[in-house]
Amino acid sequence: MSFTCELEHRALWALRQLNLDMKAVGTNRVTELHDHDELHYHDFESIRLYKERMKMIHDKNIVEHNFKLGDLVLLYNSRLKLFPGKLKSRWLGPFCVLEVHPTKAVAIESKDGVQKFTVNGKRLKHHLGMDEEKVVSVIYLKEPQVLSEP
Repeated sequence: MSFTCELEHRALWALRQLNLDMKAVGTNRVTELHDHDELHYHDFESIRLYKERMKMIHDKNIVEHNFKLGDLVLLYNSRLKLFPGKLKSRWLGPFCVLEVHPTKAVAIESKDGVQKFTVNGKRLKHHLGMDEEKVVSVIYLKEPQVLSEP
């Protein structure tokens, strides 16, 4: 019985020691809240700077496509994603630009004039030429003959 009384006495003594000066406890709590607000402010600033850097990097890699009438363009084949071919090109064409709408939609036709349709301008890129196939000749060299020793 004396043991429980001693524990209660120590707990009461500790509570009195900690909460003895209410003014000191109040100022301590206010400074903790200010420190907490300052940490939030620094976190907010670092996140803002990170987002600005990421936007700058992203905007740097954006290429603006301005198509004119008569330009040769390639069309992105989005259906190839369903049946991927390892070495197949995802770009079809070349196509000729017929009309550019203000909504960035582009009317194109195939080189032979058979297919005519309108597509989103984001699915197009400029064709840089090289219509003819490049022929590469490969020359195989014979391995040198090694004379066997008798």
